[in-house]
Amino acid sequence: MPFDINACARPNILKLTPYRCARDDYKDDGTNILLDANENAFGPSLDLTEDGKLVNGTRKGVEIDLLGLNRYPDPHQHELKQKLIDLRNTHVHTSKSLTPDNLFVGVGSDEAIDALLRAFCTPGKDKILTCPPTYGMYSVSAQVNDVEVVPVPLDVDNDFQLQTSQITAKLSADPTIKMVYFCSPGNPTSTLLRKADVQTILEHPSWNGVVILDEAYIDFAPEGSSLAEWVAEWPNLVVMQTLSKAFGMAGIRLGAAFTSPQIAKLLNSLKAPYNISNPTSQLAIQALGPQGLKVMHGHRQQILEQRDRLRRELPQIAGVGPFLGKKADSNFLLVQILDGPGGKPSNEVALQVYERLAETRGVVVRFRGKEHGCFGALRITVGTESENSRFLRDVRVVLEDVFAGKLSKLSGEVEQAREKRANGVVA
Repeated sequence: MPFDINACARPNILKLTPYRCARDDYKDDGTNILLDANENAFGPSLDLTEDGKLVNGTRKGVEIDLLGLNRYPDPHQHELKQKLIDLRNTHVHTSKSLTPDNLFVGVGSDEAIDALLRAFCTPGKDKILTCPPTYGMYSVSAQVNDVEVVPVPLDVDNDFQLQTSQITAKLSADPTIKMVYFCSPGNPTSTLLRKADVQTILEHPSWNGVVILDEAYIDFAPEGSSLAEWVAEWPNLVVMQTLSKAFGMAGIRLGAAFTSPQIAKLLNSLKAPYNISNPTSQLAIQALGPQGLKVMHGHRQQILEQRDRLRRELPQIAGVGPFLGKKADSNFLLVQILDGPGGKPSNEVALQVYERLAETRGVVVRFRGKEHGCFGALRITVGTESENSRFLRDVRVVLEDVFAGKLSKLSGEVEQAREKRANGVVA
């Protein structure tokens, strides 16, 4: 009997809408300016030589045990967890202190997203609630696990804040909604959610479920914004964080979920036994040490300065519209592109600008115009001073060419890429 994948594979996987990451569209050829993936353009939070190298494997405390790679890594990661706990025990939101028992560490935040679904949702029966526009992996992971997604959009007219009355009504009406996924600061909105709104959901009088707060960009928000330590007060709160953004360590793939000891125990029980590699944990420990934190704070300050610069200078370019997510609490901006100077937001023009910047200028941003409340919008990661200067110069030239009608018809290759973007889940 010939093999038939359509009869063999799980139906929900066959129907899966793929996640499209930034490098699916435009590759890093060494010359492009990559302002599309919300990475830290200033580099990792490690004390390195100017050319980014270690000297004989060490440099001011940065050390990787290459001889120990023949051994499995620590399955519990106590030292790493303690570093993360020390970072977030600020006592801004509670007098209580977290311990390593409050923590799960995984391969980026994506492992925690998936682990939570597997721990709390029965496939084909339970649901999660999300608030679009938001991070695409919540829905992709839900689909992989055969879990339905119930959307309650963010309030576009209220700076992309939660519509708490609608959320609480959904939770009251449907006990099969086991979890809510909130992103704060939001992706792609860049807006920090209000603590009081999160508390409203946590205080729901009848719903028995888990509130997940994704704080991937929290270190770009005002000091004291993180609610990680708040898990000591709320047994059903999970706060996810990552070293990929402010710490500039996207390449090591490390995420953390702060939560109650009982939820942390569940997540740690179902994970793969050695999910965090030795090099990952050793580099993360260095990044979370005194010198790494010093480097991170220095990079963060430069990013905030450049973010303010982009907020000042972008609106001066003809054809650039208003910012969406007006407070900008992250390392990126969401801005609308108009159909002409002083005109209306346009998806067609925004898509042309996105494609032409990448193809003719080597400057890669992110088109988000098909998401709720983001019509005509581009998401722009804050780069270095020189990268931002090049972006500002090139977006001005591209917009002038678009409005002058100088751009030729898209090539077949670009049309195919556009079709893929239209059919995939992006973030």
